[in-house]
Amino acid sequence: MDRSDRALGALVGLAIGDALGMPTQTLSRDEIRAAGGVTGFRDAPAEHPLAHGLPAGHVTDDTDQALLLADLLVEGRGRVDPAVLAERLGEWEDRMRAAGSLDLLGPSTRAAVQAVRQGVPPEFAGAKGTTNGAAMRIAPVGVACAPDDPRLLERVEAACLVSHHTSVAISGAAAVAATVSAGVEGLALAPAFAFALDVAREASSLGRWTAGAEVAARMLWAADLALNEDAARAVDGVVALIGTSLATQESVPAAFAMLLLHPDDPWAACCAAAELGGDTDTIAAMTGAMAGALHGASAFPAEAVSTVLAVNGLDLAGRADALLALR
Repeated sequence: MDRSDRALGALVGLAIGDALGMPTQTLSRDEIRAAGGVTGFRDAPAEHPLAHGLPAGHVTDDTDQALLLADLLVEGRGRVDPAVLAERLGEWEDRMRAAGSLDLLGPSTRAAVQAVRQGVPPEFAGAKGTTNGAAMRIAPVGVACAPDDPRLLERVEAACLVSHHTSVAISGAAAVAATVSAGVEGLALAPAFAFALDVAREASSLGRWTAGAEVAARMLWAADLALNEDAARAVDGVVALIGTSLATQESVPAAFAMLLLHPDDPWAACCAAAELGGDTDTIAAMTGAMAGALHGASAFPAEAVSTVLAVNGLDLAGRADALLALR
């Protein structure tokens, strides 16, 4: 496994996790279990409030927005223009709405895009964004920046600024980006997690302070559950104590818990994340991006990779190579 496989793994893993969580998003853990759990891709239920009509293997806004950010990074040679990001996100939602999709921008991003369109400067639009929209799409920054690159946190903040310029959202996005960055560089899970903790703590001083729980502290809690409890009790603890909502301080630590609970099996980690209930597409997408960076695209089942690429018409290899060229 080489660095290019790990860079591709971050994008492939994100898409696979997203697609696994697509039909289970917004459902409870009990509802997901009653339907047989998550062992592979499946069609969204006809009655699903967001994803009805989507076929097995279809991705959601998580992958779409991550690739949008990836393309912007490549165009800007590693830099993200917050105003252009807001424009692209708004155009993406316009296209999705016109196509009849109900899976649109999240609350923080939508509010920020609307504010920018109404004349609010981009640097002020994201002052209230605390949900996980920034963390779900941040993986390309981790591919584009090495762990020792002093611009890593700067670029995370730039990608967060227009929609999620708060301490908690930047901290969560930084933790995911740091893990991806470390994984692509070849670090194992333990040092990658330690690096992510350090970066998350540093990032918590950025943006507008918010009163939410600290992401790094919740990551440590997630690690304690994953490493010191049996699997069933660990998952129970994540759902009951950490939470699986779209709040950054819940969903990001939940993703780390699944990563740590399945340290050697990216596919199992993604399936477990998609089975948690709540914001499963985003939790599984973040889990997959981090696991893919650590283990490479080749660590996922070949059939799963080919399915998610074919169903969505994705060119992930080209984007991964372009992002890697920025490191």
